[in-house]
Amino acid sequence: MRFLAATFALAFLLSLGTSSHAQDKIRIAWAGASPANSPIWVVQEKGFLKKQGLDAEVISITASPIALQALLAGELDVIVTSVTTLVSSRLAGADIVMILGMVPTFVDHIISLSSITRIEQLKGKIGGVNRLGSTSDLGLRLALRKLGVDPDKETKIISSGGNPERFAALSKGVVQFTIMPEPFVREAEKLGFKDLLDIGSLKIPFWWNAVLTREAIIKAKRPIVAKFSRAMIEALHYLRTEKEGSKTIFSKNLRITDPESLERAYRAYSAVFPETPYPTSDGVKTMLDDLAPRNPKAAAADPKSFVDMSFVQELESAGFIKQLYRR
Repeated sequence: MRFLAATFALAFLLSLGTSSHAQDKIRIAWAGASPANSPIWVVQEKGFLKKQGLDAEVISITASPIALQALLAGELDVIVTSVTTLVSSRLAGADIVMILGMVPTFVDHIISLSSITRIEQLKGKIGGVNRLGSTSDLGLRLALRKLGVDPDKETKIISSGGNPERFAALSKGVVQFTIMPEPFVREAEKLGFKDLLDIGSLKIPFWWNAVLTREAIIKAKRPIVAKFSRAMIEALHYLRTEKEGSKTIFSKNLRITDPESLERAYRAYSAVFPETPYPTSDGVKTMLDDLAPRNPKAAAADPKSFVDMSFVQELESAGFIKQLYRR
């Protein structure tokens, strides 16, 4: 009887430890209804956060600056957003750092009126982006420069709002071209607009989507951040290997049911999601180089100081990523 009592007591204590372990809390925010955010959809849908013992509060926020403010205020632990948010905040003195790289380049397309068939014809035209200074704005400007069109002198770029508003602006002739990702490119074609250029084909290094946190949070909650990193890497594996399941998750979150749109979105993003999501500094350098002529701090900044490679390094060294792709 004493042995049984001791056994039950030990089991009870172990269960308390497991329960406590399973209740590690983390607060996460993401912004933007785009397949770029699908890793965060997957960790929720497939239970990967719970699998890692995380009691997660996941919040959709309308804009990255709001998510950043909440992170700096201590209301969030990590945010999923672009390098634009990372660079602007760190240059301003915040201890923001990138720990995972999700989408390493632009996956958007330049969409235009059907009468525009060549990039040169964008000269003298008006382009629409979500907001001036946003990632879509930067992506369009970088692409135009690479293609020989000066976005500041040869075009006019204005704020037009989200994808529905940009469709409306194109339809009314307020703008003649814009920037959009799949599956909205397919929607644009159905409305009679032209898919003028796949910006991804230009291979511009840029972290379109990434996981950001604060150095103070890493110091205080490193085991929790590491668990979150494992969950996100498992989500990337799912997106790279589970086509039909991924398309179902895309459909649910984007509210799109057209099979061709979903197929094209999956094809575009599964091709760029990395197996080993090192937050390399080259995608930061692109942003700093763009800012450097106007911002001395950007010109002097070291891109490597904006990233923390240690979480991915630890998981790769432990064999976690290799084990995922053996399944």
